[in-house]
Amino acid sequence: MTHEPYDTLAPVYAVGALDGDDLVRFEAHLRDGCDVCESYLRETAEALTTLGRDEPPAIPPAHVRDALLRRVETSARPRTSRRRWIPWAVATAAAAVLVAAFTGGLVAARYEARIGAMARETAHARDALQREQRSLREEIAAARTVAELLRDPDTRVVALGGLAAAPGASARVVWNEKAGGRLYVSGLPPAPSGKTYELWMIAGAAPRPAGTFDVDPAGRAAHPVPPADDGPVKVFAVTVEPAGGVPAPTGPMVLASAK
Repeated sequence: MTHEPYDTLAPVYAVGALDGDDLVRFEAHLRDGCDVCESYLRETAEALTTLGRDEPPAIPPAHVRDALLRRVETSARPRTSRRRWIPWAVATAAAAVLVAAFTGGLVAARYEARIGAMARETAHARDALQREQRSLREEIAAARTVAELLRDPDTRVVALGGLAAAPGASARVVWNEKAGGRLYVSGLPPAPSGKTYELWMIAGAAPRPAGTFDVDPAGRAAHPVPPADDGPVKVFAVTVEPAGGVPAPTGPMVLASAK
């Protein structure tokens, strides 16, 4: 819509003669903030004021005064609304800035948290890889040791069978009286909480402890066996003992070799 209809309504409105639908439409137009109409009404009001100063003062009738006051109040309302729009716009802009700052901070915090999580995951993965590398190096070193033992004609392989406490378990000891050997276990269930498995060598009258070990979830274990210093080993056995091991067997026997 062009501004043309309001150009003709403004002069009528300025002298208070506009009514009906035209009045409603024109005042809505003023509330929308038309600078042209507001300027025209202000100039007209100033001109009427100047004209009034040039004429002899007179007291208008009461009904004329009341109508004029109402009309002045109506004319002032759009400008008041116009002024109120400014602090509202400033407050809205400030709120938008605060929301943007908050949103940016939130996004940054989320990215920082994610970066921190990624750094922790990377560190855990690196630690796991290093553990696997150490374990692989140990297995390779153990395999080389066993290969060297097997080249010695005095090396023998001793079989251990599962007893009543672990009937499905079995083990082998690659054994050399001078160099020691290595125990390989399979099918042995994990030791109860607070317990561990302990290997024993029986060479003389009493069993000699040869270290403790645990099995993996598949029931497997590999354990180095030190050489005996009290004569040839006659029997190898495995018992369940308190964590850390004991100097003499106290728990049930789960594996044993033939005498």
